Amino acid sequence: MSTNPPRRLSLATLPGVPAQSRPPIDPRALRPRIVHLGIGAFHRAHQALYTQAAEAAHGGGWGIAGVTQRSRSVVEALRPQDGLYSFTERRPDGPATRVVGTVTEVLHAADDGARLGALLASPEVTVVTLTVTEKGYRRDAATGGLALEDPLVRGDLEGRPAPASVAGQLAAGLRARLRAGGAPVSLVSCDNMADNGAVLRRLVREFIAATAWEDRDRLLDWITGSVAFPATVVDRIVPATTDADRRAAARALTVADEGAVTGEPFTQWVLQDAFAADRPHWEEAGVRFVADVAPYQLAKLRLLNGSHSLIAYLGLAAGCETVADVLATTWGEETVRAYCAEAAQSLPPTEGLDLPAYIDSLVDRFANLAMEHRIQQIAMDGSQKIPERWLAPLRELRAAGRDTPLMATALAAWARRTRDHPLDDPRAEELRRAWDGPHPEAPRRLLRLLGAEDLADDTALVASVRAELDSGARPPR
Repeated sequence: MSTNPPRRLSLATLPGVPAQSRPPIDPRALRPRIVHLGIGAFHRAHQALYTQAAEAAHGGGWGIAGVTQRSRSVVEALRPQDGLYSFTERRPDGPATRVVGTVTEVLHAADDGARLGALLASPEVTVVTLTVTEKGYRRDAATGGLALEDPLVRGDLEGRPAPASVAGQLAAGLRARLRAGGAPVSLVSCDNMADNGAVLRRLVREFIAATAWEDRDRLLDWITGSVAFPATVVDRIVPATTDADRRAAARALTVADEGAVTGEPFTQWVLQDAFAADRPHWEEAGVRFVADVAPYQLAKLRLLNGSHSLIAYLGLAAGCETVADVLATTWGEETVRAYCAEAAQSLPPTEGLDLPAYIDSLVDRFANLAMEHRIQQIAMDGSQKIPERWLAPLRELRAAGRDTPLMATALAAWARRTRDHPLDDPRAEELRRAWDGPHPEAPRRLLRLLGAEDLADDTALVASVRAELDSGARPPR
């Protein structure tokens, strides 16, 4: 019996893939015109697909150089495959799998630091996109600015040869770009942060201001006129890939694919129309360009992401494993709708944004059994996600004198998780220590750890959270 390993997806094996599953572009015709920091599953199931569709519609040679910040697994998966991988859309009526061909090379930020620096300096590269998750920005919880004492940031400021922080990588790349002639460029954060463009601009500028570079003032002046930081909203539920997903992709493609990703049918990308240089014709792929993305950002963060986090913590307490499991309970849909109705009171009226229809769509998306989106994945990194998803609308609603029972339930569910279970969170040890003193004061200590001194001093709110904790912070029955 043969022991030869199965053939893998690559440029050489692509002609053997069924025609309906091949990319609608020629991957060999692309060159790296976009650098993407954080080439995880979400980027590969979202922006890379939009770029492929734009390339198929208009051309331009828009290839993506994808960069992983820490884990080498994506390099090991995609480099032998010439950057090719498949995306499977998990439709209720059955999956559809297609190869994506827009990734021209895959780099590791530390191992391939020189190549990353050269790309960021190249005038051929006119767009840099990011999906590094909230924690990847190394923000100070109290100020929202750059955490200058963070070990990664401090090491970069002290002159580490290959920058390890995102702010350090971008600052060094922009410095090299200015020295190479100063071609304009757009830096596009695609992470779930309100005002993500302004946040990225602030972090990059604060990093440069903290350096000892003799040309830092000149660099900051150049950035003001030549570097754009468009704000964005991205939306697609992308579960972590499983071995079963990879086996299914191999059956569809007739070759093995170690980089396979999956996602729901729904997808959205809203972009601020404020670029400094050439970009793909993403509008031909369905991207919506607007003057102000803030209303869309707030709706997505506070409704989709906020309710996602709530049902993740409640679902884990109830023994659920997936989002669809939660929606199948007697309380799941009711909780999503009640939370969204509460959070929606913090949103400004926006022409063209139908909130009742949006909430209906969330319920339908969450109930999609084909997704198998594990709530343990959603519950990760709560200390980084909660300030944007819950605390910002909570402040506004409390200031307006509105009741916030569902948000108190949400905080209690998360607090209970920090007390009773090991956390996958960059601040896990600090969160655990919040329970070392008298337990009635733990909610205040947890809020202060999140930089929410004002909410920690809100006696009525803290009392509501305590009451939920005392009742077990369990899902509704």
